[in-house]
Amino acid sequence: MKFLLRKYLVLLILSLQPGFIAGQTLDTLTMQDTLLSRTLTEVVITANRFTSLRLNTPEAIKAVGKNSIIEDQLRTAPEALSLTPGVFVQKTTHGGGSPFIRGLTGNQTLLLIDGIRLSNSTMRYGPNQYFNTIDVFSIEKMEVLRGSGSVQYGSDALGGAIQAFTHELEITEKTKWGSDLLTRIATHNMEQSIRGGINRSGKNISFRTGVTWRNFGDIRGGDTTGLQSPTGYRELDYDLKGKIVFSPRTSLTMVYQDVNQRDIPVYHKIKLEDYAINVTDPQRRKLAYLKLNREINSGIFKSATMIASWQHTGEGRAMRKNGSDILRTEYDRVRSLGFSAEAVMKSLNVWSGTIGIEAYNDHVKSSRIDTDIATGSATENRGLYPDGSGMSSLAAFAINTIDLDKWILSGGIRYNTYIIKVDDETLGQTRLTPSAFVSNIAALRKLNSASNLFISVNTGFRAPNIDDLGTLGIVDFRYEMPDFDLKPESSFQYQAGYKYQTRKLRGELYIYRNELYNLIVRNRIEDQYIEGYPLYRKENSDRAYIIGAETSWDYNLDPSWNFHGDITWTYGQNTTKREPLRRIPPLFGRLAGEYREKSWLMKIEYLAARKQDRLAQGDIDDNRIPEGGTTGWNIFNFNCSYTWRFVTIDLSLKNILNSDYRCHGSGVNGYGRSLFLTVAVII
Repeated sequence: MKFLLRKYLVLLILSLQPGFIAGQTLDTLTMQDTLLSRTLTEVVITANRFTSLRLNTPEAIKAVGKNSIIEDQLRTAPEALSLTPGVFVQKTTHGGGSPFIRGLTGNQTLLLIDGIRLSNSTMRYGPNQYFNTIDVFSIEKMEVLRGSGSVQYGSDALGGAIQAFTHELEITEKTKWGSDLLTRIATHNMEQSIRGGINRSGKNISFRTGVTWRNFGDIRGGDTTGLQSPTGYRELDYDLKGKIVFSPRTSLTMVYQDVNQRDIPVYHKIKLEDYAINVTDPQRRKLAYLKLNREINSGIFKSATMIASWQHTGEGRAMRKNGSDILRTEYDRVRSLGFSAEAVMKSLNVWSGTIGIEAYNDHVKSSRIDTDIATGSATENRGLYPDGSGMSSLAAFAINTIDLDKWILSGGIRYNTYIIKVDDETLGQTRLTPSAFVSNIAALRKLNSASNLFISVNTGFRAPNIDDLGTLGIVDFRYEMPDFDLKPESSFQYQAGYKYQTRKLRGELYIYRNELYNLIVRNRIEDQYIEGYPLYRKENSDRAYIIGAETSWDYNLDPSWNFHGDITWTYGQNTTKREPLRRIPPLFGRLAGEYREKSWLMKIEYLAARKQDRLAQGDIDDNRIPEGGTTGWNIFNFNCSYTWRFVTIDLSLKNILNSDYRCHGSGVNGYGRSLFLTVAVII
């Protein structure tokens, strides 16, 4: 305990020092550039479901924009989250990427796109690949809400919520047409990507459409790893977003997305588990939605929004062991229908809030075929999930904020109820109707025009889903059996935060504790194996806690020079088993220095993580984690870009020292020394 307190104290002292050094406030400084002006007035949406100034939002929230994604040549949506303090990204495969928020990931971290749940009823415990089914070139920005989200968006946000926003559409008096083309290549044939699109803005109709083709070769690791084969895969995406303005107060937005990834090898299974074939093929997600927005401005009601969505995810898997004639192919499909309606309210610039309802329905189809490649005979078997299972939810919520000059008070409530139906020939029938009532409350004190302190309390929940109730088969390094008698997981998280912001210095510090109850865990059944894998059963058996500290600072030396630093420390303990909580990230951080001058940009960054040797038994059993834990690492990257009229050239040198490294829990090592070149043309 003394060791933990010393860590907290050191982090607190180091993080607050820049705040004492800076002697200027917002009112006494002059504007340096338009980029800095936008930062000072940065608004976020995810924390309250309506726009609010990030500085005055009593939550730990951070946004990363498209410019940063392009400049740093970040390959995927999960990898782009590496720019966000407090987020650790694990990669089981090159075609995956699972963000950890405050020590939690998978179905304990909520994923959204434009306010619509990407997380569905088959999202599994632990790392998964589903955030990578968002085309990184199709999004405007991403927001990461740490430690909150259940009141705003429902189940799964035990650690927090991540929301991707598609490109904004412009409404103009005169019709304007535009186009863009981006191409990227990397050394060692690790990437060839092309993105092309056109856009139109007008007084009544605007739209944007694009197509992305990507071919990823095998990853070449650091000095001792070399080529990791097979790891490469292919991807083809297209998207369309349109907006019709019926009147100055009424508009309709339409979106369609299709992401199709093929032949994604599960490298660690081929390398470590004697598989001749183990691939995900295909990994596909389709989304369509209609969003009706109406400006009301009548009394306290300011606007209303309704969204109707349809989403389809498909995941195929093929696997065959060396020396076996049996090729197993599995395919899971989830059709998700969603509807939400909400109203934004405001009164006298003191009170603002939103109320609304949400409903979702998932229908799951799952199949498996075992083919004898010697004879060609095929046998149909039960899929990973019970075929025809369904999960429905209905919720009502209210979120309020009161601004009292020196104080900002906020709070919200949500009631969620579920109907989960599983009808399985092997395991029988079940019908669960869990429900949850969650709330949050926060108080922010404005110390002056440049800084504030806040405290917040958030309760969260995660309803057992079809993956929990119905999985029967090989998952990662184990063979899973379901349990139909499961209850919702819940959390109680409290945090304290400090935010500081002037025109030269911006920073934040958070400390938190998250109590976790009724955790649905996979417990190993001793001395029992199926198909050579140890047998695990799901149970509501554990209680745990996670504590941590996060800090991030940016310093603008002058209009050209900017420096950034962040560090994240996480400690998790399973109090039931008296062992570390699974997959807790190590201490990690980032330092970066950036120089901008007219058309030039140069940036050098340092990424580091300490060794993680606090391992749960499940970590020790996981063949993705080396014996004794994951080794610490230090990585240096260099980026530069030049813009001439409508052409931008970006060049990145990654892992300058060619170090060998692996993010904790990953199934592949990171890039070795390599060059990435992007050429973008925007007209």
